[in-house]
Amino acid sequence: MSLDMFLQHFFNALTLGSLYGLIAIGYTMVYGILRLINFAHGDILMLGAYFVFYGTTTFFLPWGLAVVVAILAASAVGILVDRVAYRPLREAPRISALISAIAVSFFIESLAVVVFSGLPRPVHQPEWLMTPLTFGQLKLLPLTLVVPVVSFALVLGLLWIIHRTKPGLAMRAISKDIETTRLLGVRVDRIIALAFGLGSALAAASGIMWALRYPQINPYMGIFPGFKAFIAAVLGGIGSIQGAMIGGLLLGFIEIMTVAFMPSLSGYRDAFAFVVLVLVLLVRPTGLFGERAEDKI
Repeated sequence: MSLDMFLQHFFNALTLGSLYGLIAIGYTMVYGILRLINFAHGDILMLGAYFVFYGTTTFFLPWGLAVVVAILAASAVGILVDRVAYRPLREAPRISALISAIAVSFFIESLAVVVFSGLPRPVHQPEWLMTPLTFGQLKLLPLTLVVPVVSFALVLGLLWIIHRTKPGLAMRAISKDIETTRLLGVRVDRIIALAFGLGSALAAASGIMWALRYPQINPYMGIFPGFKAFIAAVLGGIGSIQGAMIGGLLLGFIEIMTVAFMPSLSGYRDAFAFVVLVLVLLVRPTGLFGERAEDKI
């Protein structure tokens, strides 16, 4: 394999891994606070992509404005999901919340089929993201560079919120002891809703970038990215934001580089993530960063 080809695969893996990591952070935020796996998270990703599509084609919004509106709308949907499906079950057994999460996922997908139709839709790709950049023999799309940069910037912004702001302090307190935090006067439900809103905003941003990378959207587009991001969160140590990002990057590199060096395995690419999940659960069930429970969020 030539150096140019290796670099091409490297940047593709970096792009895919950063998307997995960004999606995984949504799972890990909710789990860090509520010990709940939000299986509807991948469907928020799908909604973000659809909101941009209809914002540009139906309401004729500029692409940049459509992205902002889509992220805000998806964040609102995430807060609504918490309010309707999860908040009434705060004191219920965890299995009830898990069943509710699965039901919400199916409901959003079915509603999307009815509202958006089940037909795949082509996605408009801004020309400035698709004009190749040439570095000697290496050709890269600006999108391949923009996705990791935006992803890391969003993660840094989230870490700043969690570690440098009062709502972030409240999130970390709730992750330790929700009842004690409530007794201290913190409006727990509002902080949890904020966590859902932030996670959904990241999911929407991921969905928008995913649709740019794979320019076709459909109501079920969030299922596989959601599953793989969940595996990335488990790999990194579910509950750890840094671990989720690192797990996503590792999973992206495993997928791309395995196929790059062993093309005969390309048909099994989607299976790699599930093999990784089994191995992690067998060897290190807590994930790479899961042992430090006090730093989970």
